[in-house]
Amino acid sequence: MINKVADSIAQALANIPDQATVMIGGFGTAGIPDELIEGLIASLSDSAVQGLTLVNNNAGNGDASIAALLKTGRVRKIICSFPRQADSYVFDELYRSGKLELELVPQGNLSERIRAAGAGVGAFFSPTGYGTELAKNADGSPKETREINGRMYVLEYPIHADVALIKAEKGDRWGNLTYRKSARNFGPSMAMAAQRTVASVHEVVDLGALDPEVIVTPGIFVTHVVKVPRVATQGGGFKKEA
Repeated sequence: MINKVADSIAQALANIPDQATVMIGGFGTAGIPDELIEGLIASLSDSAVQGLTLVNNNAGNGDASIAALLKTGRVRKIICSFPRQADSYVFDELYRSGKLELELVPQGNLSERIRAAGAGVGAFFSPTGYGTELAKNADGSPKETREINGRMYVLEYPIHADVALIKAEKGDRWGNLTYRKSARNFGPSMAMAAQRTVASVHEVVDLGALDPEVIVTPGIFVTHVVKVPRVATQGGGFKKEA
């Protein structure tokens, strides 16, 4: 019997290898798998895992969530589109001291590079970044370019991951997932781009309770489902009970 519902976050996140690439969903305050990030931080404190590559929309803020993960010192590189903001001091310090490598990717390219990995696309041409520093490789060499229908494009490659941590709304024991509105963001594409996907959900429902027409991420792309409590947040749209 297929049952992808994990007993705990620790169980779902066990055995993440050295040098792993970890994708983490979320955009702004929506769809961030905070409980899974906290679980990853806890697992790192009990292991010798080093050299992680983190793929996320941003590089964290304050001392929580992504920023707290960076503070562990286990992340060697971050691939993101929006690394700096008013309180991104954890990233700023690590980057400026040379302890963290940054690969800056325009947001549309980031989304498409992740999607391409899941879709089996070997590479694609994008006009974004042409003529800028973003059209260079990490070593400073130029990326391949091509003129297509009179417009210049830059060759971009997929981003694959060993592990994806995403937040969904509902899931069943087969791993089928639905999302809540904009909390969907990077989740579906990251699930497809990773060898192993862990999804937190607020509800675990019986098989058949999810209409096949509304399932966004089929269970074939999900390794573990973990139920987490629904917590009221400023940006979450949930009202605290009186």
